[in-house]
Amino acid sequence: MYARSTVLAAAVAATLLSACSDSTGASGDPQVRFNLATGSSPAAGMAGPAFAVAAAPMTLTDGANTLVIDQVELVLREIELERVGEDACALVADDSCEKLELGPILLDLPLTAGAVGQFTVAVDTGHYGEVEFEVHKASSSDDAAFVAQHPDLADRSIRVTGSYNGAAFTFYSDIDVEQEIDLVPPMVVGESGSADLTLRVDLDRWFRDDAGALLDPATANKGEPNEGQVKNNIQNGFEAFEDADRDGVEG
Repeated sequence: MYARSTVLAAAVAATLLSACSDSTGASGDPQVRFNLATGSSPAAGMAGPAFAVAAAPMTLTDGANTLVIDQVELVLREIELERVGEDACALVADDSCEKLELGPILLDLPLTAGAVGQFTVAVDTGHYGEVEFEVHKASSSDDAAFVAQHPDLADRSIRVTGSYNGAAFTFYSDIDVEQEIDLVPPMVVGESGSADLTLRVDLDRWFRDDAGALLDPATANKGEPNEGQVKNNIQNGFEAFEDADRDGVEG
């Protein structure tokens, strides 16, 4: 069994948005820039018209209904990169390779085209074949400092605001799920170089039924009839890939 590299840990508190720089840092250490993008996956197979992302807010339509998304906030923790092969801990002590509890981190998803940088971290060289993270329901017991700063997100992991057919809504989810996404092909980090990793969130998929028709997000809040459908859509709406040109599109 090979060891796991938790290389994104130290960046969370201090280096948000530093991914906008192209520098590899004064030390010349290899780096990974973590980016976020929103967009419809070509492989999603969702019916209905695709949306064009030009600027916030994001507008989606199925021909009969219109969903306008003004803001999407997402709570993540335990963001990890996993090396390919047996050399995951080549440059660090063995006990540094154990799974690390980090976060939670509140991320404001971009509603514009392309990928938007979130943070940059120094990493070991090599091939990285998987990214792992948890969409995390913040709790007052385990995440007291976070909840004190964001009380509206106590026992929640996602907040979306916008309007559906002109009626304003606030959608909350308490989804609490681990994600393990293979990087195919693996992301390569060379000596004194950098790589871009983009996590794409398929917002177009979140509020649709299986036929592609839009759902009113208010009907997907806790206890509402579309809660399960939307939770399933969210869980299956993440992709990750190396994104050298930071356009938010794989390949």
